[in-house]
Amino acid sequence: MAEQQSQLPVALITGAGRGIGRAVALALAHAGYALCLAARTSEQLAETRTISGLEPRLSLIVLIDLAQPEAPENLFTALMDHFGRLDVLINNAGFAPPRTTLVKISEEDQDRMVSVNLRAPIALARMAAAQMAQQPEGGIIINIASSSARNAPSGESIYAATKAGLVAFTRSCAAEFRHYRVRTSVILPGLTDTSFIPQNKRLERTAMLQPADIAAAVMGVVNSPRHMCPVEVVVEPARDPMRSGR
Repeated sequence: MAEQQSQLPVALITGAGRGIGRAVALALAHAGYALCLAARTSEQLAETRTISGLEPRLSLIVLIDLAQPEAPENLFTALMDHFGRLDVLINNAGFAPPRTTLVKISEEDQDRMVSVNLRAPIALARMAAAQMAQQPEGGIIINIASSSARNAPSGESIYAATKAGLVAFTRSCAAEFRHYRVRTSVILPGLTDTSFIPQNKRLERTAMLQPADIAAAVMGVVNSPRHMCPVEVVVEPARDPMRSGR
């Protein structure tokens, strides 16, 4: 039984401690959502909660490493125990090591990318859809992929494959879950100015997307009319951030 039955709609955001995840969490809080904030770093999650202005009963913090097989179920159980419902799931957490050729990438990094970028979102979407199907108003699942799913740059073979898999998974779920009033979307951001992108003299960071831009795309999906589902949303910088591309 839920400890704190929220009168507000509830959103779960993975990777909510910084970057895109934090920006999305703040946008949802501003829109009147209670939040479940999940990530590996307690200090970052606490800062996200503080900035959101939500009191603890409306902003559950769950420390979790989604590379662990049991993590998605543990996270979802904590959410349901606290709130008793879920209206929006944002699968944002991701992992990518520095660009490495396939023959040199470690098995540990390979397994972590597959687990965090694909296995965990699939598990959370499955549990979320089952719960949302029981709610009269259904729910929304949004997966954050990457332009790498389409561009497949050299040195990102496994990362690109996991993100492409997330796109295909979303498109299938959009068709499958519509029968349960669950809308499923995937957002493919281009280069975004977060700590995920290392400093590079060839990049003009002021031309890159900002986390708030991706949050705006997320809210566009969340606020879309119930009779439509923006299944795949591509967001790219208006100017090419690569200095050599001028």
